[in-house]
Amino acid sequence: MHDLFFIASKTIGMAARAETWLLLSFLLGLIALYRNRTGTAKLWLTLSFAATLILTMFPVGDVLLARLESQYPANPPVTHVDDIIILGGGEDIDAFRRWGGTEVNEAGERLIATVVLSRQFPDARIIYTGGTASLGGDTNPQDPSEIMRDAWIAMGVAPDRITLEQNSRNTAENARFTLAQIQPKPGQIHLLVTSAWHMPRSVATFERNGWTGLVPWPVDFRSGPLNSGPGWRLDKNLTALNLALKEYAGLVAYWIAGQ
Repeated sequence: MHDLFFIASKTIGMAARAETWLLLSFLLGLIALYRNRTGTAKLWLTLSFAATLILTMFPVGDVLLARLESQYPANPPVTHVDDIIILGGGEDIDAFRRWGGTEVNEAGERLIATVVLSRQFPDARIIYTGGTASLGGDTNPQDPSEIMRDAWIAMGVAPDRITLEQNSRNTAENARFTLAQIQPKPGQIHLLVTSAWHMPRSVATFERNGWTGLVPWPVDFRSGPLNSGPGWRLDKNLTALNLALKEYAGLVAYWIAGQ
């Protein structure tokens, strides 16, 4: 059942991309045009152009991301922490395997924030959770955790403070596998570090799987100012919209599956 959920979650994520629907709309217009259905072709092509223009000029994705990112405050007041749990996803696996070294993606702030928190709470354990998440499987699922571990050690984190959970492929498995591995005690406080847009689903998933004492610590905020007016950045706006669509689709999928 868990494997079926993993496959479904990844498939939904791939389908929830704005360009998929834009291209489909253009394709329907072209098919209608080649079949001499001029009225239908004009409708689909006009809708396609209008949608592309809107996405080019307005940060629709930022509006959706802001609703997710505003649910938990940055830098919440905390006086004691037992564990700092970092969700995987900040590593660039392809670049690492090609070039080596510490390769991170847009969510690399998770790595930096962990170092800062490790110094703020010197007695807390550092717990990384995440393996590779490809549908076809991976012969080296430990690569993401080893990237982060090596980077933290190079930045001064003591190796004996770091615990790695290397097999989880999604947020639900992050929660289950980490709970089973570290077996937290009642009353302990656990900082949960992940991207701000991913935090609502992460908190709900961890709590659903038996975690208590969680303190959300969101990083990697993506939404920009919403009153900046129209611009001309289809690439940036499309990236933000795809991220938001994927996360909202994930929320729905996890809710339906009871995860």
